[in-house]
Amino acid sequence: MALSRMRRAAAAACIAVLSLSACSTGSSGGQSPSGNAAGAEDEFPVTIEHAFGETVIEEAPERVATVSWVNADTALALGVVPVGMPVIDYGGNENGTTPWIDDALAELDAEIGSENAPVQYSETDGIAFDEIAATSPDVILAAYSGLDQEDYDRLSAIAPVVAYPEAAFGTAWQESTTMIGEALGRSAQAEELVADTEKAISDAAAEHPELEGKTFIYGNLDPAAAESIYVYTAGDNRPRFLTELGMTQAPVVEENTTSEAFYITWSAERANELESDVFVTWVPDAATKDAIAADPLLNQIPAVRSGALLADSDNTLTLSISAASVLSIPYALENFVPLLAEAAGNAE
Repeated sequence: MALSRMRRAAAAACIAVLSLSACSTGSSGGQSPSGNAAGAEDEFPVTIEHAFGETVIEEAPERVATVSWVNADTALALGVVPVGMPVIDYGGNENGTTPWIDDALAELDAEIGSENAPVQYSETDGIAFDEIAATSPDVILAAYSGLDQEDYDRLSAIAPVVAYPEAAFGTAWQESTTMIGEALGRSAQAEELVADTEKAISDAAAEHPELEGKTFIYGNLDPAAAESIYVYTAGDNRPRFLTELGMTQAPVVEENTTSEAFYITWSAERANELESDVFVTWVPDAATKDAIAADPLLNQIPAVRSGALLADSDNTLTLSISAASVLSIPYALENFVPLLAEAAGNAE
C-alpha cells in the first residue's frame, strides 16, 4: 500500500476503519514559553534516522510544531508546549484536545484559550502546511504519522522533520518517545518516561491476572458492513497495548499477516475461524453490541458467542489506545483495562 493511501487508511484507524479507523517552544502569542531552552540536556547537533533518510537538528529547538497524533502528547510529556499542534477531531473534546492533553497544558500554564496556548490547525483535509509554516517552527515532529515523500519534502522546506522510523502509523509509543526526546534534547527524560509508563502497564497487568496468557483479536465489527471484518496486526498500537498487558495475539492473526499494513481484512463468511479468548472492537453505540450478537455471521466468532466481546463506543478511550502515548496510556489503564479484564473473565 502506498504511503499516501496508508495515511488515508490510518486516519480511518480512528474514524473510518474503527467505525468500520534544552528545548521548548514559544507560545502562540509571543509570551515566554512554559518550557524553555535550558531544559535541553543533550548536546547538539543531533542526527535522527527515519524512513526518509536522516534529519540533522543543529541546535536545541525553541519552537516545535507537530502533525498527526501522539507527537504533541509526547512533547507535552517532556515539558515542551508546541507552538502549533493539530485539532483532535476523533475522540476530541470541546477544546479540540483530550483530557490528558488538557491536563498537561494546565500543568505547563498553557491551557487552550490562554495566551500561552498552542496554535491549533485542522488536519481533516490533510496536513496544514501553511498554518504550520506560520508558526515559524524550528522542528516539526512526525515520529508517529503517515507522511509520504511529498509531505516530508514540503514540511522539510519549513523546518527539519522528525519522521517515523519505518512504517507509516506504525511507530510504537516507546520509540516515538525516545525519538522525540532526542530531537528535543531530552533523551534521559524520555527514557525515564518510557520506564515509568512500562511499570504502570506492568502494575495494571498484575492487578488483573485474568489477562495473563489470554488470546485476543483487536478488530472492528460492523453489522452494517458485515461482509468485511477488520483485524489489527501486531504492527498497530492496539494489539501492542494488549500484549504489553500480558495477553497474546491470536495465532489466526499472526498466521494471516503478510505485510506491514496495520490491519488485515477478513471475510465475515469465515468469522467462525477468528478464534480467540477475547475480541475487542469499537462500536458507534451501545446498541451495536447487541446487533453483533444477533448477526448470523458475526455471532459465529467464538469470543462473541462466549460473551467475551469488549465493544467500546467511547471514541476518547479508543484514541488513548490506538494513538498511544506516555500521556494517554495512564488514561487507558484507568478506563479501558477494567473493561478488558471483565471480558477476559467471561472467556471460556
